[in-house]
Amino acid sequence: MAAIDLYTDIRGEGMPILCLHGHPGNSQSLSVFTDALSPHYRTISPDLRGYGRSHTSLPFSMNAHLEDLDALLTRLDLDKFWLLGWSLGGILALELALRHPEQVLGIIGVATAARPRSDHPPVSRAMLAYSALAGISNGVFPGRQWIIDHWGRRSLFRYLVSRQTPAVYRYLAREGISAYLGTTPLARRALSQALRDGYDRRSQLSQLRCPCLWLIGEGDRHITPASSHETARLLPHCDVRVYEETAHLFPWEVPHLVCQDILTWLTHPERQALNYI
Repeated sequence: MAAIDLYTDIRGEGMPILCLHGHPGNSQSLSVFTDALSPHYRTISPDLRGYGRSHTSLPFSMNAHLEDLDALLTRLDLDKFWLLGWSLGGILALELALRHPEQVLGIIGVATAARPRSDHPPVSRAMLAYSALAGISNGVFPGRQWIIDHWGRRSLFRYLVSRQTPAVYRYLAREGISAYLGTTPLARRALSQALRDGYDRRSQLSQLRCPCLWLIGEGDRHITPASSHETARLLPHCDVRVYEETAHLFPWEVPHLVCQDILTWLTHPERQALNYI
């Protein structure tokens, strides 16, 4: 399948960091990272195929994302770059690193795993109803405590974020709604097929010699902490940070802590030296 031109948000200057969003998602949902990183690095955040403004009308497989990203690397003439991937984006980051080991300086994996596993509980009709009420009302009145207490805590949001606070719900309103609405059925189908096929790259992780940082939400139900820790153990050079009382969307729960950990890791002398290779 031919690659498509991905809509891409580019900010800042310096060594590039290719930032890959999750599902549902788009480049805007990565602003929690790019706002902090772009004063120091050149952040490159595409909308993946079938998400946001990267439109397609044809069915595709997960491999199409990699073809699109390869074309983006060529178009932007990226020789050396860092990778940051959240959830699905972290899976694609691992795939890109396996394809381009000489170009990838390092990987930051956020709520992700080489063999993603979920322990999400069954979804009831009541939960779906509360999710609709919480999502719509929070979109109109972002972060209202009444909405959180009466609908949010009973909705699917309670499995996405452990910290039911107005600040988190403002992120959900500002970036979560557009990410959800901009995710096409074709994108959902491609991801579902990959999971049904038993996606698993654990056996290839030993090939990755670049430094890695794995960030894990202690209460993640979408990609379990156990599967994330498993990936981190199999990566030859991997540091791990775990965030207590957080879930899958923990960058929106503890944004300042997460971004500070990333910047501290990137600016360690051993990693900083890689920017000049």
